[in-house]
Amino acid sequence: MGNKKKQDSTNSPPIIDAHDSAELIIANKKLAMQIEDKEKRAAELVIANTELAFQNAEKENRAAELVIANIELAFQNTEKEKRASELIIANAELIYQNKEKEKRAAELVIANKKLVFENDEKEKRAAELSVANKKLVFENEEKEKRAAELIIANYARSLIEASLDPLVTISATGKILDVNEASIKVTGVAREKLIDTNFSNYFTEPKKAQEGYRQAFEKGFVEDYPLTIKHKNGNLTDVLYNASVYKDNKGNVLGVFAAARDVTEQKWAKDLRIANKELAFQNTEKENRASELIVANAELIYQNKEKEKRAAELVIANTELAFQNTEKENRAAELVIANTELIYQNTEKENRAAELVIANTELAFQNIEKENRAAELLIANKELESFAFISSHDLQEPLRKIQTFSSRILDEEYGRLSEKGKYSFDRIQNSALRMQTLIQDLLVYSRTTVSDRKFEKCDLNTIVKEVMETLKEELREKQAVIELFHLGEVNIIPFQFRQLLQNLITNSVKFRKTNEVPRMTIKGNYIKYAESTISFQTPVDHYHIEFSDNGIGFDSDYNEKIFELFQRLHKREDYEGTGIGLTIVKKIVNNHNGLIIANGELGKGAQFDIYIPA
Repeated sequence: MGNKKKQDSTNSPPIIDAHDSAELIIANKKLAMQIEDKEKRAAELVIANTELAFQNAEKENRAAELVIANIELAFQNTEKEKRASELIIANAELIYQNKEKEKRAAELVIANKKLVFENDEKEKRAAELSVANKKLVFENEEKEKRAAELIIANYARSLIEASLDPLVTISATGKILDVNEASIKVTGVAREKLIDTNFSNYFTEPKKAQEGYRQAFEKGFVEDYPLTIKHKNGNLTDVLYNASVYKDNKGNVLGVFAAARDVTEQKWAKDLRIANKELAFQNTEKENRASELIVANAELIYQNKEKEKRAAELVIANTELAFQNTEKENRAAELVIANTELIYQNTEKENRAAELVIANTELAFQNIEKENRAAELLIANKELESFAFISSHDLQEPLRKIQTFSSRILDEEYGRLSEKGKYSFDRIQNSALRMQTLIQDLLVYSRTTVSDRKFEKCDLNTIVKEVMETLKEELREKQAVIELFHLGEVNIIPFQFRQLLQNLITNSVKFRKTNEVPRMTIKGNYIKYAESTISFQTPVDHYHIEFSDNGIGFDSDYNEKIFELFQRLHKREDYEGTGIGLTIVKKIVNNHNGLIIANGELGKGAQFDIYIPA
């Protein structure tokens, strides 16, 4: 091995000659090209497989679409066959309809003749309507007479029950028409047995009683007529009778109104004279009401004349309708000449015209009804205003006299009264006080109904604080606690809402638990209409006011009844009041187009939810 170097057996690399090195480089390049070519083939194969899969999927889609298209084509062919069958039926139906249209044209000629006959009948009905209107005028007059008599009867009845003395109304034949509770007590006979019996049967001297009744008819009144009433148990009561006749609106005497005064209590003689003066004043008022009724009757006669004018206008309208019908006949002749489709269209137009006439008639009737309702509402408002005046003046004036004379007796005569007399006197004072409270509550209720509704945007926190300031002494005395949460601004009638909150707070203080401090909570929040679960009267956003307390509560059966007028859930001896407070609250909420819901539970307090349109 003379030309070769000896290889190191430890760390030296193998020795490669130049020829072997060149071949190795060429082999490596060739191998790299083959690997690169294989990678290209693999990539192309992947792309080809992907394309093939896509084409197969497309073929399957095309096959599915072809199946659907074949099904659709089969369905369309079936539908075409049906349409062809329907077209044959429709052509047959069209031929039938053309024949029917020719029949309708003939019937139209007959119908026009019938319409002429019906118009003649309408004219006859108009004449009958005129007769019926006259009859209605007479019937209205009779109803007004009955209404006037009913008003007089109700007025007399209220006077009878208001007195602690025996009072009776007697017919022209001497029969008892009505009595008060005092008459039942002094005779010992039930009301139903007293009614329709002879007035004189209940006195020790029936003839003398009849003579007094005769004098009342002759003079129109009788004063301090002495008689003795006999009780069914034998007790006798000496009385002085004062009586006066009462009349209808034509001045005819209907009967006698009589009042008895126990002469053992001479102290009441002065009050009796005052009562007689008041009775004379009331009779004068009755005559004034009768005069007003005469004016109302004259107005009704005028209205009936206006109705007759309307009837005449109706006759003119019927004449115009007859002319229009003649025109329709001319058009019908032209329709016979016109094509079949035009006949159908004109018939439809005639139907629309007839419906329009009916609609116009109905609209006219509705307008008249609206005017009538508006007139009735105006009258009702005037009557309510009159009631408010009577409550504030006429009813309170005699009550003030009773309280004045009671105060005099209390100061000057009370010590000389017997125990029974003191008991009766105390009953009178308590009754007068309850009557005054009732009149004031009714006056508040009437003002709530008729007052102007001027809405303003107000802060409820301010309104509540004003009410708390008004009730400051009462709240301090009862140690009441009121908590306010989230109250904001709302569009309200300020003075009415103050009254509402005052009534709710007063109620909570009144119906508190004896062993707990009265505690009230008032909350407020804004409710979107779309988010609410309450059925509002109007589809708008609302403001919710929640008022709750820890009082004695009430049975859930009274959730609705609690708002009724004079509704009381407890005895008068337990809780004072008239039962009008929550009725006023309900009325104020109604004036705001709102909704109020009450929920109570005995022993656990009450909650009132108020919803006012925002």
